[in-house]
Amino acid sequence: MRMTTVLAGMLLAGACLANQVQESKVDAQTRELARELRCTVCQSETLWESNSTLAQQMRALIREKLQQGQSPEQVKDFLFQRYGDYILMKPRFSGAHIALWLLPLFLLLIGAYALWRTLLRWRKPVAMSTAAPLSPDMRSRIDRELQQAEDES
Repeated sequence: MRMTTVLAGMLLAGACLANQVQESKVDAQTRELARELRCTVCQSETLWESNSTLAQQMRALIREKLQQGQSPEQVKDFLFQRYGDYILMKPRFSGAHIALWLLPLFLLLIGAYALWRTLLRWRKPVAMSTAAPLSPDMRSRIDRELQQAEDES
């Protein structure tokens, strides 16, 4: 009885393992490449995740080019030339991308400097007026006018 149980278990395990299909190298490369490329219809999904007709056609194109002997980089370059930067889920770091990445940092630094300068101005005591002192004639005129204002009230 024990022997039949063990034998039945081994046969079941063998049957389960036989059902697993080994993934070919081309299929693995297709999957990896499709995960790196964006679906042009869905926009936020990779070619691997998308179920659109175009994504299915592009996966078939990738598989076909890999079966023809092209490397994954050659296939990626082919699609890049055809669709541009948009096709890549992780865009290449070059040219205009450098400016797009560095411009916000540059603007943040300028804003921090402007804020720092403004705060320094607020903390600085107000300087005394540098106007020339009053002449004796002007002082006497001010005193007369103040006296007249008091007399009228």
